[in-house]
Amino acid sequence: MKAIKKDCLAMLLAGGQGTRLGVLTNDVAKPAVPFGAKYRIIDFPLSNCVNSGIDTVGVLTQYRPFELHQYIGNGQPWDLDRLDGGIYVLPPFMRAKSGEWYKGTANAIYQNIDFIDRYNPDYVLILSGDHIYKMDYAAMLTAHKKNNADCTIAVLDVPIEEATRFGIMNTRNNGVIYEFEEKPKKPKSTQASMGIYIFKWNKLRKYLVEDEESKASSNDFGKDIIPKMLIDGQRMFAYKFEGYWKDVGTISSLWEAHMDILNGTSGFSLSDRNWKIYARNTASPPQFVGDYAVVKNSLISEGCTVNGAVVNSVVSYGCKIARGAKVEGSILMPGAVIGEGADVRYSIVGWNANVGKDAKVGASQNAAGKNGEWQIAVIAPGYKLPDGTTVAANEMIGG
Repeated sequence: MKAIKKDCLAMLLAGGQGTRLGVLTNDVAKPAVPFGAKYRIIDFPLSNCVNSGIDTVGVLTQYRPFELHQYIGNGQPWDLDRLDGGIYVLPPFMRAKSGEWYKGTANAIYQNIDFIDRYNPDYVLILSGDHIYKMDYAAMLTAHKKNNADCTIAVLDVPIEEATRFGIMNTRNNGVIYEFEEKPKKPKSTQASMGIYIFKWNKLRKYLVEDEESKASSNDFGKDIIPKMLIDGQRMFAYKFEGYWKDVGTISSLWEAHMDILNGTSGFSLSDRNWKIYARNTASPPQFVGDYAVVKNSLISEGCTVNGAVVNSVVSYGCKIARGAKVEGSILMPGAVIGEGADVRYSIVGWNANVGKDAKVGASQNAAGKNGEWQIAVIAPGYKLPDGTTVAANEMIGG
């Protein structure tokens, strides 16, 4: 059956292993990691698609995909259960003669050319599944069309001292990209690539095929496709994004993103009715806050029982905090249990983990270290920390 032609189709790269998140990604892909008390990381780009009017999304999975597949389901929570589009989970698959894992971001899209061709879109939006942000892709697409661009790359202005960590786009006054530098030692600009691209599909298709035929290629957008298009003189423009954006690829950045929500200074809100973040949430009873509980500047999700003190923390659904326990500057993922008298500070406690009675986890901090990283203690999902155990700042235990 022939599919309805689409103006723009989104392809969401969600197969990352997320090794820098350590024990949190031992059993799940990074986009499936819980975030913000009741969401997963992947909820943010999916919600952006829906809010931007993009109703056909291919989600490319690879590493530990089961949890992510189960979570996405038929796409109903994001209004993507549609007959004329919707959401499609696209793992690597065996062809008639061969099959292989996705070798890189470009190869992942190449292996799904048939899926994209089915909808014959004029434009393809390429997204990553591991960033926290709200963005109107429709506005970016409008700019792409206005410029008659072959490729438009979303960029974020970063401090010059941080520019060495990103792919940097050097542009002319009209936004035309004339040079791309991958993690330059001496950056010429502060326009960092967000890993969000819009391409004319007929142009991208050609470059994907050529890239696949090149044995010297690493099959990556940033390392291969973008530089080759620049060399060939294709029309390439930067699209400046000025909102909140966070790559949560490390323990420190994941913790920081949660604190950004609590302190309110980032301008990023989970309760914005004009740009709702959709998620597949389990049905839970209301949270219960006991007589001995103290809660200050914290997010407490459904199904929680709080009998201890919670300060500047994010507590996901189904957590239990016993009497005499203290949780400060921490993230409790779904189903975590904090025992009587336990002291948890500047830590991430994985889902269904159990911190024993009188245990001490992490330590209070006034600022990030010299390397810009916070010293966050981590308890692995499902791990049972024995009573009285001490876990030092920046220590990762379990898994």
